[in-house]
Amino acid sequence: MNSKTFSFQVGGREVTVETGKYTEQANGACVVRCGETAVMVTVCMSQQPREGMDFFPLQVDYEEKMYAVGKIPGGFKRREGRASDKAILTARLIDRPLRPLFPKGLFNDVVVIATALSVEPDIAPEPLAMIGSSVAIAISDIPWAGPTGSVVVGYVDGQYVINPDSAQREKSAIHLNLAGTKDAILMIEAGADEVSNEEMVGAIMFGHKEIKKICEFIESKIVPAVGKPKKEIELYHIPEELDKAVREYGSDKIDWSIDTFDRSEREARQAQAEAEILQHFADIYPDNTRELKDSIYYLTKEKVRAKIFDKGIRPDGRGLKDVRPIWCERSILPRVHGSAIFTRGQTQTLTTCTLDMLAAAQKLEGLDDETQKRYMHQYNFPGYCTGEAKALRSPGRREIGHGALAERALIPVLPDEVSFPYAIRVVNDILSSNGSSSMASVCGSTMALMDAGVPIKAPVAGVAMGLIKNQETGEFRVLTDIQGLEDFLGDMDFKVAGTEKGITAIQMDIKIKGISEEIMHTAIEQANEGRQFILGKMLECVPEVAPEMSKYAPRIVSFHIDPEKIGDVVGKQGKVINSIIAETGTKIDIEEDGTVCIASYGDPEAAERAKAIVESIVRDPEVGDMFIGRVVRILSTMGAFVEFAPGKDGMIHISKMADHRIEKVEDVLAVGDVVKVKIIKIGEKGIDFKLLEKVQSAEA
Repeated sequence: MNSKTFSFQVGGREVTVETGKYTEQANGACVVRCGETAVMVTVCMSQQPREGMDFFPLQVDYEEKMYAVGKIPGGFKRREGRASDKAILTARLIDRPLRPLFPKGLFNDVVVIATALSVEPDIAPEPLAMIGSSVAIAISDIPWAGPTGSVVVGYVDGQYVINPDSAQREKSAIHLNLAGTKDAILMIEAGADEVSNEEMVGAIMFGHKEIKKICEFIESKIVPAVGKPKKEIELYHIPEELDKAVREYGSDKIDWSIDTFDRSEREARQAQAEAEILQHFADIYPDNTRELKDSIYYLTKEKVRAKIFDKGIRPDGRGLKDVRPIWCERSILPRVHGSAIFTRGQTQTLTTCTLDMLAAAQKLEGLDDETQKRYMHQYNFPGYCTGEAKALRSPGRREIGHGALAERALIPVLPDEVSFPYAIRVVNDILSSNGSSSMASVCGSTMALMDAGVPIKAPVAGVAMGLIKNQETGEFRVLTDIQGLEDFLGDMDFKVAGTEKGITAIQMDIKIKGISEEIMHTAIEQANEGRQFILGKMLECVPEVAPEMSKYAPRIVSFHIDPEKIGDVVGKQGKVINSIIAETGTKIDIEEDGTVCIASYGDPEAAERAKAIVESIVRDPEVGDMFIGRVVRILSTMGAFVEFAPGKDGMIHISKMADHRIEKVEDVLAVGDVVKVKIIKIGEKGIDFKLLEKVQSAEA
């Protein structure tokens, strides 16, 4: 056993990396520790390339072991099942900075697995998993252009913090996941509380300084000590002679195919040009159909990029900063609490908003302390949105990632639970997609929330930015509101969402080996221009939050009672609370801290009636208090008992029923009468009332 341990500082905390002690049969492996948090990362590569692959088959998984926090998993089997959304999102964070650094033409399967073994609440395992993935690949025999470094950056009380603890995370105005090499940024994933462009760029550059130190340590200390020689792998490439022939014969045909601004016509022309080129070379290269198609693809990519770069002409004729045409609708579904359509170019989303009691919040089971999610944002991408004949499937990693991005963008503007005690579910169904559907979903969701009467602090819009960079000269062009072809053929997908005031979310994926600070500044500033334009279009359709909620939405009131009196409200075997529910037609939830949440459906006043009943139960009655109650029992010559709250009653003595003498109680009251009474005495035997008036007779 050739075990080695390396230690270095990240954000002022000691991080240790152990190698050679565990999982010795993997191509590369390590255990990364910080405090009491430990994550194991392994990487394995297949011996041979996968047959027929036309993209790099990298698979990254992040496993949340419940034993890491001393929990037994729920469910019938009591074992970890399908990865949680958070685990899937973490796997995406690990994947994105690794992928661009593998050599082009590598089609061997590569599988990275990060496993959280032990988790201390103050030290998140995710950044350690990202560092561990870099170390595992860097010391393996798999060819790769790393290492990378990864950190989380917070912004607490005006100061940037690396890998903030749980208390700092609660107060932080920025939560930024950042990864890169020592030379450039590779991946950005951020949520923020309407921060300025300068504050966000400052966070990115602050984090990159720490990333440079991590990369330097891996490269200079760990790899020389335990790294394996990299394998010599024959990478897939297009034969030079074939590529040259395709370019000579097909150049004019490709020029013709992309010389139109109409997408349908362009796609038809491209299909025709490809068919003609393949037919021409069918006899010359009968066994090289794949290589011929790849050559056509790269030639098309070069020409589209050159047209944008040299002439500033985009595939649909727009300028570099132009946003596609936008149109919107609201309240299109009458029974839905809030709904909207947002259309930008050929990208269209139907967004719905549903409101319910806080008890409807999503229950979570994971490695952190979060047990439920009040705001649920879901994104669906059916095959018909791209014209494909595909059956419906459960959401994949892409759908979960896009939903999480839109959720992150909107959380900063949502009202808190105290002022708006509702669980909120927003669903984006993409009806048509030609690029930037995730940012369209941010816009549609804002409109649906406003249509539903959710008092958001400010509307949020999003826009996706693209990049065309000349790798030789370093020159670049940033594109606003990229469509599908520009995303496919470009170098970057940089999504920015925010309000008029500032940024609430960022996500960046790139296909090249990093971007510079200059590119980042340009992209964020240009995104701000596009975002403000889009916000204006949205507000033309939904200028303000709806003053009233839909008549089909529940009316919810929330208030606190003394926790010691919860039992009085519930009653023996739930008798009291069930009687309130039956009488008012409401739903009632009571938390252990005394928070009472009451929802009425259809009758807007029912929740207030139920609240009054609950308050009457928990209120300590005093002499002089007045109540409206129901006569429940009569003693003919003595008096009547009035229930003024569920399970609570008092007596009106016959002498206190009128100003004159009464022979028997039945002359004045009957069981079932509703009466208004006033407390005149509270004694050991109970409460004495004076009858003020009869509100309703039993017969009525």
